[in-house]
Amino acid sequence: MDDLSRRGFLFTATLAVTLASGSPASAAGTPGAGWFARPRRAVRPMVRWWWPDAHVDPAEIRREVDVLADAGFGGAEIAAVHHSIRDKSVLDPARHGWGTPAWNAAVEAALDQAARRGLTIDLTIGPSWPAAVPTITPEHPAAVKELAHGSVTVAEGATYAGEAPPPAVAGHPARTLLLVQAARLDPANSTRKETGLDPASVVQVPVSDGRVDWTAPAEGEWVLIAYWERGSGQRPESGPHTVPEAYVVDHFSRAGTRAVIDYWESTLLTPAVRRLLKRAGGALFEDSIEIESDALPWTPGLLSEFERRRGYSLAPYLPVVVLAEEDPVFAYDAVLTRHARKDFWDTVSELFNEHHFGMLRDWAHSIGLELRAQPYGLQTDAIAAAAILDVPEGESLGFKNLDDYRCLAGGRDLAGREVMSCEAGAYAGGAYTTTWTKLLRTVGGAYAAGLNQTVLHGFSYATAPGAAWPGFAAFTPYSGTVGYAESWGPRQPTWRHIADISGYFARIHQIMREGVPRADVAVLRQTGYTKTGIGAAWFTASGVPTGWTHQFISAPLLDLPSARVSGRRLAPSGPAYKTLFVEGDRFNAFECTMTVAVARRLLSYARAGLPIVLLGAWQAASVPGVAMEGENERLRAVLTDLLAEPSVRLIADQAEVPVALATLGVRPDMRYATASTLLAARRVAGDVDYYYLCNGKHTENPKPPVAPIDHDVTLARTSRDGVPYLLNPWTGRAERLALYAADTDGIRLRVKLRPGESTVLAIGRPGLFGTGPVKGPHAVATDADLVRYDGGTLVVRASRAGTYTTALSDGRTATTVIGPVPEPVPLSSWRLEVEDWRPEGTTTHRLTLDRLTPWSDIPDLADTSGIGVYTTDVRLESGAYLELGTVTDTCRVSLNGRRLDPVDQINPVVDAGPHLRRGINTIEVEVATPLGNRLRVTDPTVYGGLTRQPYGLLGPVRLVPYVEARLRPDLEP
Repeated sequence: MDDLSRRGFLFTATLAVTLASGSPASAAGTPGAGWFARPRRAVRPMVRWWWPDAHVDPAEIRREVDVLADAGFGGAEIAAVHHSIRDKSVLDPARHGWGTPAWNAAVEAALDQAARRGLTIDLTIGPSWPAAVPTITPEHPAAVKELAHGSVTVAEGATYAGEAPPPAVAGHPARTLLLVQAARLDPANSTRKETGLDPASVVQVPVSDGRVDWTAPAEGEWVLIAYWERGSGQRPESGPHTVPEAYVVDHFSRAGTRAVIDYWESTLLTPAVRRLLKRAGGALFEDSIEIESDALPWTPGLLSEFERRRGYSLAPYLPVVVLAEEDPVFAYDAVLTRHARKDFWDTVSELFNEHHFGMLRDWAHSIGLELRAQPYGLQTDAIAAAAILDVPEGESLGFKNLDDYRCLAGGRDLAGREVMSCEAGAYAGGAYTTTWTKLLRTVGGAYAAGLNQTVLHGFSYATAPGAAWPGFAAFTPYSGTVGYAESWGPRQPTWRHIADISGYFARIHQIMREGVPRADVAVLRQTGYTKTGIGAAWFTASGVPTGWTHQFISAPLLDLPSARVSGRRLAPSGPAYKTLFVEGDRFNAFECTMTVAVARRLLSYARAGLPIVLLGAWQAASVPGVAMEGENERLRAVLTDLLAEPSVRLIADQAEVPVALATLGVRPDMRYATASTLLAARRVAGDVDYYYLCNGKHTENPKPPVAPIDHDVTLARTSRDGVPYLLNPWTGRAERLALYAADTDGIRLRVKLRPGESTVLAIGRPGLFGTGPVKGPHAVATDADLVRYDGGTLVVRASRAGTYTTALSDGRTATTVIGPVPEPVPLSSWRLEVEDWRPEGTTTHRLTLDRLTPWSDIPDLADTSGIGVYTTDVRLESGAYLELGTVTDTCRVSLNGRRLDPVDQINPVVDAGPHLRRGINTIEVEVATPLGNRLRVTDPTVYGGLTRQPYGLLGPVRLVPYVEARLRPDLEP
């Protein structure tokens, strides 16, 4: 038998393996029986906790902390957000705004109760976003700035006399003239949107009291350009949150960050808050950097900082970096324009990361907090920022594919950080209609890309002025209709089952934080953006489907202490990349650019034995910015030496990547024969390997759709004697696998997953996770449905009668006869009791169904949301799987009055065998729904546009009997 099992190995129903009792970890620090079943509080999921500023009651705040703790969450991020309150007159920012005594009292209550319950509280950096404080005005040195330009065309030989050209885009009236230039028009450099200029013609024009008196030279037509510094006057989203009103700070200067720190120190950090942060403080959080400007983002002193960092003056290149309505205005020749803009944004990126994130992080540490942030939104190096932050964060809404997460993961892992977070589930128009299965499918692939902390978007405070049933929601109504994301919490029927969901998240997080990460490939990016959806040549489209894993790194990360080579691995104590891949700059015309310093670093890596693959015309590479004299020649000389190294391959087409890797002896940690939608992440803790596996992509509706997978996978292992374990993230149960092949390449076993489904495998010494001793050989192949251990001996399972053959690891073969097995039993007749949730309370409906029907097709339940309990009786004489089919949304199963383990909400199949009894069995399925169907009729002004959804247990439901038999006794030792 070529395959490990003709019928599939990792059958996705829960295998009811009774775990031996034991402590969470042994004395040696290895995982015991309870380690996976009962994850520590630090790895439990978090919520964004939306408050309508300080229109909150400290007693209710304490109650909601208790709700979160009881639901299995590990923390909450307090955010002042009230987009749903369109009539701002009902708010009172003077007495109940962000930063008022009422706000501080509520924060104190949250921190105190969190400390009592073992939760952590994160605090957002300001009201809503971006970071803002009420102690500045647009003219203040710490306020966000922009550079606006004004221009006028001057004919050859003509004179312009008058005020400097005013800004082309309207803005804050207070402004300062920075300088005035003139440049000759050059149509050869024009593009569809940009006016071409001759870079050699740029001159500075004298200005006197804001007036210009200048005569154009005789040759050609000229343009006179004035540059104006001014405050943009940007305020945080959906204000006012404060009195006086807050303004966004300058994110590129120390002054802007200092204004934030000073406000916190003087106003927000009361003695009680300071004390409580040491007990329950988590992180200071900043959302994505949404600096809004119709001109060019700017900071005072940028000209001098640019020259200090880049080695030349920015002034002659200002024409090609200015923006109007977010678009460039002027251009030189394409290459020079691209390089000048690259140097400008690299400078801004450095200022942003140093003066904002670096300074904030150090201050956060001083008050006992970490810094968590979404380091994107501008044209800055988010990969480098991820290495500065304690917790870089992405988002399921804005991230277009898994490579956006892999960018942040590269920065996190090279810097030796542990956590990468995600703002999870912010679906446009998803309020009160989002299912947990949708969220699980969305984030499933992100875990494979390095995500290991989920922050649900979000949990709204109970009420607010003017809020209708079912309570205040931060983003609904949104512009009068259904808004973003969900307001999870006890207002939702599915909260009845929340402990099952939070337990699943926590177990995945626990695995994804164990030990250190491993990735096959580091992709070196010249431009470290993320939230772009732009991947890597070959690896994203072809490498991932064949088992390769990769992360992105940028040049600043090569200066980190961990960025060294040993044993042919880059960062051997961290991701331990097997190869470095470099292609042209995907954000700048695929140009092969690299600084001389980076080229020298790569040469040192190659001489230390690291395999390196370069794609493109690197023999003719140039530096990424405006080249200084001789700089390109120095770069090419280093690259000539690099390309001569035996561990380096230069290829012209991405189709050559696999051959280049093979000739360098580089193979992925995970291998399988045919392309697959299987996604994986590997972590190594001592001599234990953990693999998170998911069948999916980062989207809830991928095109083409994800199909089920069922194929062999070979997994690398750290210990030559390591054996495989299956860890069920829904139940917390662990079992030693009985069917696999072991060789020098690792462990080969079969993986079977439905679309969106995830599982966890571990490879380590025998006896981990409290699994107990095993007798004799393991199985290497079978034609039965399943081989498992029962009391340390092998058992085969089959759903049809027959003679089954099992090959063993000691070379022997076992033949097992399975007698008659009952046929599958469809379950169509049910007693249904529905708890119907309404604004005035709950109503109960009792029905008898002769077939499963969506509630929307039952007149009494057509617009019902709530909780339904389905009950049926069935006679059975053997073990069986209970297949639930389609369920909307969450469910739990009880059998003969006993609640079973949590159900995999993606693949709702339960192994009911250990709990069935001969004769009559009573099966109960409890289903909870979203609130959308009820809201569409109770609040049609906002929710009337929703489509009625098919709620309930939809099936088909059936019991699939099976029979088990031990291997023949003469084969046992």
